[in-house]
Amino acid sequence: MNEVLLIVGMLVVTFSTRYVLFAFANKIALPEGLQRALNYVPIAVLSAIIAPAVLMPKGSVDISITNAYLIAAIVAVVVSWYKKNMLLTVVCGLVAFALAKYFIS
Repeated sequence: MNEVLLIVGMLVVTFSTRYVLFAFANKIALPEGLQRALNYVPIAVLSAIIAPAVLMPKGSVDISITNAYLIAAIVAVVVSWYKKNMLLTVVCGLVAFALAKYFIS
């Protein structure tokens, strides 16, 4: 029973905080500088998620040729930069990771 109350409580808190923001989203005019800054939030969040996974796969910083995650990330960035194709970037990154893991191990 405590688990159900906990889940319902988390639902209420999460829904209420997000509902308030969505309810007033069109009624509040944000300054232009803040709107421009908010455009960078997705990039910052993805960088914060990806950078530790790529640079610290085993818990400590590993910037070496034996880091398959770093090799795959570099390949993905290069393919993304030149081709600007999301599917091709993902496929090339996965293939680079698989090949790096195979040859490094």
